[in-house]
Amino acid sequence: MFITFEGLDFCGKSTQVKLLQEYLENLGKVVNLIREPGGVKISEKIRNILLDKTNEEMSFETELLLFSASRAQLVREMIIPKLENNEIVISDRFHDSSIAYQGFGRGINAEFVINLQKFAIGSAIPDLTFFIDIPVEEVLNRKSNVAKADLDRIEVSKNDFYEKVRDGYKILADKEERFVVLDGTNSIEAIHNEIKSIVKKMLEG
Repeated sequence: MFITFEGLDFCGKSTQVKLLQEYLENLGKVVNLIREPGGVKISEKIRNILLDKTNEEMSFETELLLFSASRAQLVREMIIPKLENNEIVISDRFHDSSIAYQGFGRGINAEFVINLQKFAIGSAIPDLTFFIDIPVEEVLNRKSNVAKADLDRIEVSKNDFYEKVRDGYKILADKEERFVVLDGTNSIEAIHNEIKSIVKKMLEG
């Protein structure tokens, strides 16, 4: 099974990813946890370039292509081999992030972004995608608790950018049956219980 987590920055994805990993491992499953961009050596090097705040001159097109290159390497080197070995893969972000962030957020032609992602991921289409939805006001609230020096190049983005990204995710969630929308303002435990219930049904089905 291939499960991905999506959402705006500070929505609580990483916490839920780890809780799901623990739950599945307690069931005796082999779980591979990956983050995007990154996950394997080449992709981690690309990640460093993408998130470095000093790279202010990076164009939106370069950003999209670097995310896609990182993803393409991760898919071929890790995701597909693990899935072929009947292991579970959980990814903190995947191709939907590029559609939402670079397509809707940056305003790059959506059809091109979608086709590029199809090329990058090949057969590695998620079975299930959890979109943890929070209002942009909550992003700002949670961001205020983080030291500015600790924010990466994407996290320093403005409100209007995040509004566009959130709209993009909502459109994807309406279109794609694999999407499950979760209220990110609920408690960590409540969100985890909802995720567990859905994943358990899929495993049993």
